[in-house]
Amino acid sequence: MGFFFPRITCVLLALSLAACGSLPRGAALEAEVLRGANNPEADFAVYPVTKAFLPTAAKWPLTGEEHRHWINSSAGSIAQVIQPGDTLDVFIWDSGENSLLTAPDQRVATLSGMRVSEGGSIFVPYIGKIRVSGRTPDSARQLVQRQLEAIVPSAQVQLQMSEGRVNSIDLVGGVAIPGNVKLPDQNFTVLAAISAAGGVRDTLNNPQVKIVRGGNIYGTSISRLYDDPSLNTRLQGGDKVIVEADERYFLSLGATGLENQFPFNRDSVSALDALSTIGGLNDLRADPKGLLILREYPASAVQTDGGGPGKQRVIFTLDLTKSDGLFSARNFAINSGDVLLATESPVASAQTIFRLIGSTAGLVAILN
Repeated sequence: MGFFFPRITCVLLALSLAACGSLPRGAALEAEVLRGANNPEADFAVYPVTKAFLPTAAKWPLTGEEHRHWINSSAGSIAQVIQPGDTLDVFIWDSGENSLLTAPDQRVATLSGMRVSEGGSIFVPYIGKIRVSGRTPDSARQLVQRQLEAIVPSAQVQLQMSEGRVNSIDLVGGVAIPGNVKLPDQNFTVLAAISAAGGVRDTLNNPQVKIVRGGNIYGTSISRLYDDPSLNTRLQGGDKVIVEADERYFLSLGATGLENQFPFNRDSVSALDALSTIGGLNDLRADPKGLLILREYPASAVQTDGGGPGKQRVIFTLDLTKSDGLFSARNFAINSGDVLLATESPVASAQTIFRLIGSTAGLVAILN
């Protein structure tokens, strides 16, 4: 009897610890997290992720990222077009004996380094200002020659062009050779520019492409550009092209294979993709019925008619023991900033209690 009562005491002590919630655990129980969800004054809403719920969730706004539009491709001229800031070299050939443009022992007059003015014109002796902006180099050559023929009938004109800032784009980071790239024609696309700069760096995670044009920023992923030719948009002079890693991420906590912050490795990440990325659930601790996804919406998204979440703070629940839960997880999109919380299995808590009982009983046996 002297040995029996200490053992009973140990059992009661272990059960008391469990009742007080002081057992060592790495995650909360699902019931603990969702406690009070049915209270009208609760500051969060709970939505089980099922096949029937997926169309509703798909209509709700994205969180944690700024949605950017993109520019579809369009055809342009394969010719160069002169713009303000470009530099022209004009060569005027004249075989006349008493030429106004050349010395007696010369046959060509060279007008080099003529910068196209802000107004789009250049100055040619004996003619004056000639507007060349918006013309191709050949069209500008013909215009200069026509103007000269009235003064020097035998003159023939050659013209060469060097692109200036308005006829170039800037590639900012994310490529092998960032810097200024000249537009060889008006049909120069974003993929052609990236190729000219040595391609995207291999170290970037799910590379994103941005075009800064005027006061607007357009964005998409490099994988979309590869897959859809209609998105390979034509660049304009002055564009800034930025290639950078995908900044979106999600977090995993609780009884998961890994607890960490994980970047998006593709354009769209499903709950099942995310679960695979974090190494799945902990086999010994996790409750497969209690995978929770925590998300916070802006106040403007809250709607009580089903067109949006009922609260700013939302918890989506996934039951991975059912086929509907597994298929739904594959089609439920993770948003940037989401938290995947794998709750603790109640069985794991019971196992902890029994281990405590066994350890305590062994200690008592030793003492006796």
